[in-house]
Amino acid sequence: MDQDMKSSSTWTPETCLRVKPVASVRVSADGTRAAFTVSEPVMTDEKSDYVAQIWLGSTAGADAYQATFGEKSSENPRWSPDDRYLAFTSKRGEKAQLYVMRMSGGEPEALTEGKSDVVDFKWAPDGQSIAVAMADAPTEEEEKRKKSKDDWSYKNEDEKFNRIYLISLEKDEEGKRPPRLLTPADRQVGWFDWSPTGTQIVYDHTSGPSADLWPSSQISIVDIASAQSTPLVEGTFAANRPFYSPDGRSVAFVRTDDPPRWYFRAAICVVSISGGDVRALPATFDENAATVGWTGNGESVLFAEPYRTTTRLYAVNVASGEIETLYSGGANVDFNLNTARDWVGLVHHTPECAAEAYATPLGNLDPRPISDVNAEMNAIPIAKTETIRWTGAKGVEIEGLLTFPAGYHAGMRVPLLLVIHGGPAGVFVENLPGMASVYPVAAFAQRGFAVLRCNPRGSSGYGADFRASNYKDWGGADYEDLMRGVDYVIDKGIADKDRLGVMGWSYGGYMTSWVITQTDRFKAASVGAAVTNLVSFNGTADIPSFLPDYFGGEFWHDAATYLDHSPVFQTKNVKTPALIQHGDADVRVPITQGHEYYNALKRQGVEVRMIVFPRQPHGITEPRMLLKAMQTNLDWFVGKLL
Repeated sequence: MDQDMKSSSTWTPETCLRVKPVASVRVSADGTRAAFTVSEPVMTDEKSDYVAQIWLGSTAGADAYQATFGEKSSENPRWSPDDRYLAFTSKRGEKAQLYVMRMSGGEPEALTEGKSDVVDFKWAPDGQSIAVAMADAPTEEEEKRKKSKDDWSYKNEDEKFNRIYLISLEKDEEGKRPPRLLTPADRQVGWFDWSPTGTQIVYDHTSGPSADLWPSSQISIVDIASAQSTPLVEGTFAANRPFYSPDGRSVAFVRTDDPPRWYFRAAICVVSISGGDVRALPATFDENAATVGWTGNGESVLFAEPYRTTTRLYAVNVASGEIETLYSGGANVDFNLNTARDWVGLVHHTPECAAEAYATPLGNLDPRPISDVNAEMNAIPIAKTETIRWTGAKGVEIEGLLTFPAGYHAGMRVPLLLVIHGGPAGVFVENLPGMASVYPVAAFAQRGFAVLRCNPRGSSGYGADFRASNYKDWGGADYEDLMRGVDYVIDKGIADKDRLGVMGWSYGGYMTSWVITQTDRFKAASVGAAVTNLVSFNGTADIPSFLPDYFGGEFWHDAATYLDHSPVFQTKNVKTPALIQHGDADVRVPITQGHEYYNALKRQGVEVRMIVFPRQPHGITEPRMLLKAMQTNLDWFVGKLL
């Protein structure tokens, strides 16, 4: 533990940073062991990084132990089909490479040595090779131009694509493992899955690496022997996350509506590998499913999906269309099916307990913990969180999570902080309020604040119609949903109406910057990575199709709508002191959005501060920067409301 990570028996920003994220829980083929990753912040005089290491544990619940070590992260563990090896990625040099560790002992061995990152990989069914997705490496000419500072480029030209390569586990006669290219076409490979025979790979792909091109996602099959790809699913919809059935005759995947929308609705579909008609299975609750795989008997497709403030695991029977809820407890993320299709690994956490790795046999759902890496954090008392509901705009029921101050008792009137999620199709779920976040909920509660995290219209987890109900209405009914939530907590005798604060990141930052143009009831605001000018955002962000989808057209066709919904053009009404936070490497919401809002408030004499986080993209990735963001927010609201 370094100088920034002080020990604490109460919740502070430093305490929140000590909660260890757990991810990638994968059970061995024989169901006896599980591999997963645990991340910890490493902050020294010269370093500020999260470092993830692989841990191993028994599905019987025996003590888990750390299996990889070093200054660099080891991530994405995957068992070989015979459980003799564990493959993973690690950036021990300049680029992330693929490593294999023999489970009987010995040092991990690098299987790749490329000039680009390994972004994903899957073992072949026979365990003799691995399919690897890697980005194109720079050419010799590009490296030469970069070295001579002649490295100009044209936007969206000469792009680098993720492609699938085949890597043999055994070395050739020269002692090498040369990668064999399987997808030479200029297409960005995403998710992929091996056929049971090991002769084909099904994969989804977009027309380019830009995040804005997700609606172009289609599905193809590549023949391993010939490296020839054949289209499987094509259309004006988007198709992704394909999985082969156990008999190899069908592929299950997710298909969006047609045309795809950013507030999408999606269905699980099945198609024969020989092509033909695509069969859509019955609609899921949120029409927002993520396929996880097939059951071993091939009768059902597993999928995960938000359900209100939880994440659930389901199975849909391919023949009957019946949907069965397999697991519905708490906020679960990262469900993974093992090779034998009879165990599921998952991460589980609740408002009372930090994340741990769990595993369960698929035939008898009984999740059991296989780690206790956050036992120390779970021993720290944490404020109560409960789910509340109120009537929002137009009579629609709205839900949120209310965290009470530490030591709260009925009848107390306390300051209330409203937190708004991003997206807008994000959702607040029942996870530990002590998790590290730019808005440290547990630390707020420790200092005497109640914290309301709302899921207004536009959120996921409440059905596709609810998710689309803020179409052309940002700052309208969603604003009313939020204000009625605040009123509800006041009417219940909990919140002090004269001590209110508001904050949010991304779309939550947009709503925060909008809220204080509409009302002066809040005494302080924190505006994080916010869209404040819809026109300039659309011209500078990496997703220029996003706002036209939500607002029904381009700004040059309907400038009035864009201007009317832009907080920066409403700043003449702002009286609330505002803190603006932004990363200077944010390409999703460029930092110019923060500068515009800051300058508008500053020139009107409104109290405003802007903190800039160097090197940070749309989400803060460095622990020291995250700690600063948490502490700055805590200090800001303590100074204004307590």
